[in-house]
Amino acid sequence: MKIIANGSLPSRQGPADYFTGTVRIDAPFQADAPARVGGATVTFEPGARTVWHTHPLGQTLIITQGQGWIQCEGEAIRVMNTGDIVWIPENVKHWHGATPDNAMTHIAIAESVNGSPVDWLEPVTDQQYQK
Repeated sequence: MKIIANGSLPSRQGPADYFTGTVRIDAPFQADAPARVGGATVTFEPGARTVWHTHPLGQTLIITQGQGWIQCEGEAIRVMNTGDIVWIPENVKHWHGATPDNAMTHIAIAESVNGSPVDWLEPVTDQQYQK
């Protein structure tokens, strides 16, 4: 068994290559092989969001605070609220983040293939980030 004590890992800023706006990543975790699941708690300030990306085995988001948006390519933006659980299927191009007026925190969980749980793509433009 392994317990990662709350506060034992420092918060870090979400890298500009993968996020637009102010994003904080807390409590990242990665299971030891042969398991391949990992994740983190991610907080998006109002207007902050990921770039477009995919996950080779899909992703689960558990919204723990606030209100956010998520969009899969070719579909309308959808609202995510505290308590919602969102499943994004494997290799579906999508983005997620806070709404323009509300912060949002989620726990993100994904499995790795060949050592990577995500394929980062291009930024979401301000025009795309409109409901």
